[in-house]
Amino acid sequence: MRIALGIEYNGTNYHGWQIQKNVMTVQNVLEKCLSIIANEKILVHCAGRTDAQVHSVGQVVHFNTNSVRKNKSWILGTNFYLPNDISVIWAKEVPYNFHARHSAIYRHYRYIINNSSYKSVFFKNNFFNFNKNYLDDKRMNMSAKYLIGEHDFSSFRSKNCQSKVSYRYVFTSKVYRINSFIIFDIIANSFLHNMVRNIVSELIKIGSKKKDIFWIKKLLCMKNNNFLNCSSDPSGLYLFYVKYPRFFKFPKLYYKNISNVFRNFYNT
Repeated sequence: MRIALGIEYNGTNYHGWQIQKNVMTVQNVLEKCLSIIANEKILVHCAGRTDAQVHSVGQVVHFNTNSVRKNKSWILGTNFYLPNDISVIWAKEVPYNFHARHSAIYRHYRYIINNSSYKSVFFKNNFFNFNKNYLDDKRMNMSAKYLIGEHDFSSFRSKNCQSKVSYRYVFTSKVYRINSFIIFDIIANSFLHNMVRNIVSELIKIGSKKKDIFWIKKLLCMKNNNFLNCSSDPSGLYLFYVKYPRFFKFPKLYYKNISNVFRNFYNT
């Protein structure tokens, strides 16, 4: 049978999702724990690979198994062995034509900046602390709109990106502020390596008024990533949600209104 799981994790202590030699990754830890519950070797496939220290509240994986377990057993059993910074939040048997990556309609990433006048000790590993100056979220949002539609995102891909095609379709791109938090939401059919973090890095320049609001549009036209010298901090990036066709009947997004958590926290 084929099982799909919803996974959330804090990526601070991990060298990304994908298995690598001599370092700890989310995939490596998850497969070991699932193998204990299944009593056989389990290999998982994910919706989107995340880099070192990047988090997720909406990762989806699938795996094949000969073991028969209740959905609740996959959740509670695996979580018993998982460390506190990784959790299975739902489980569901799916048809064999389901693939966590290839069946996805779109992926939603969220980048969160703590733009207060001081560095928070509580948020240092969960958000990007940008304390140099006040960011103009309205300027950032105006520029982010140029990303919507199908474009060649060569200017925003990592120099190590292995994708053969650099065109992506962006459905949503917006920046907004909730008190001291600057939030960037971007939804696309798929993403290039480091694409979101590189975009955020340039949006910060616009919000700091070091670049004009047309800067993103100019970069898209350049189709060249030679200008890149750094990406924004990975701690602010979340794989937020992965959308699939309705007939798979996956659970609704738990964190759809997560922004209200920040608003309510600061208004108490």
